[in-house]
Amino acid sequence: MGTTRYAALLRGINVGGSRKVPMAGLRTLLQGLGYADVGTYLQSGNAVFSSDRGDEDALAAEVSAALAEHFGFTVDVLVRDHAYLRAVLDACPFPAAELEAKQLHATYFSAPVGPDRFASVDGAAFLPEEFRLGDRVLYLYAPEGLGRSKLAEVLARPRLTKGVVATTRNWNTVVKLAELTEG
Repeated sequence: MGTTRYAALLRGINVGGSRKVPMAGLRTLLQGLGYADVGTYLQSGNAVFSSDRGDEDALAAEVSAALAEHFGFTVDVLVRDHAYLRAVLDACPFPAAELEAKQLHATYFSAPVGPDRFASVDGAAFLPEEFRLGDRVLYLYAPEGLGRSKLAEVLARPRLTKGVVATTRNWNTVVKLAELTEG
């Protein structure tokens, strides 16, 4: 098995002064796990690395356990390879090139989610905001940005995300993580 480039998406860190994970500390931790070519992007919990062992779920569990041991609190982690991140970009149902990055977001899920999970959401009530489901991802078009999105609030309700880890990134980050995990 060859070396694969991955992105680790940490959920809910460095927000509002709690659950601090310094990016330098995250890089050191990932290197300590034996990963190569480690880097981080922004302060919101995005890391990239190379590994020749494990699958995405096993790597995510390993990173999460190391974070809990080192920082003293549990962090949900999703690990995705370059092929998946590229596929998310390519499958975007919205005209990403014509939109501002703040208008388009991707919520990554730890497992597949079907339309039945969101059947209670009346999409027409939120127009012009819209969402579409993809492979373990939800695409959200929010013309006024995530902070003002009523649809984003509804989609993040615990009853809709129950049983899966969900973490959201703006489109600039989605694009950058695909770039950072190339070759």
